[in-house]
Amino acid sequence: MSNSVTVDHQSMPVQEMGFETVGQVLAHLQKDNRLVVHVLIDGREPDLAEMGDLRRTPLRDHTLFVETADPRQLAGNVLKEVEEQLAEADRLRAEASELIVKGQNQRAMEKLSGCFTTWQHAQESVLKTAQLVRLDLQDVIVDGRPLSEMVGEFAGQLRSIKVALENRDFVGLNDILTYEAAETSDRWRRAVGEVGRVIGGLR
Repeated sequence: MSNSVTVDHQSMPVQEMGFETVGQVLAHLQKDNRLVVHVLIDGREPDLAEMGDLRRTPLRDHTLFVETADPRQLAGNVLKEVEEQLAEADRLRAEASELIVKGQNQRAMEKLSGCFTTWQHAQESVLKTAQLVRLDLQDVIVDGRPLSEMVGEFAGQLRSIKVALENRDFVGLNDILTYEAAETSDRWRRAVGEVGRVIGGLR
């Protein structure tokens, strides 16, 4: 009985390697620190919700195609996007602050809503990137403190902004946006740079 396993457009000698199931192939790739990004069995995408069934699928009489990526390379691409998101959030934050000073609170809230979303997305991206390369946030030191502490502080700052909004305390809100949030943006930029540096040094 024949089988065909192709990984990144190269044939894999699964019989010589003693592999009999899809799961054994995927486990081998994981040990090689490759991230599986695409799988086709007999030309079809499997249902990833049935991952157990997929792993148990025998290689015999099937054609398996697998594409992988280097997690560090993927992480680097994500961090570049995060830097762009932070620059956009900073622009929205500054515009919201100016609008509050002019008394245009409704327009300021619109800007701030976009800013909020971008900040949260940037934070999630950094956390997922760290997970992807199995990086402990305690090991990433920014301004002499672990990144995990900074994540907690950031969550606290978002809560302060939310409270100021609920209380319609626009003076307090503007103080947070002008001083604390500006510092947080700078720190996040340094954090992204540090995460990138640490990932670059991983083997």
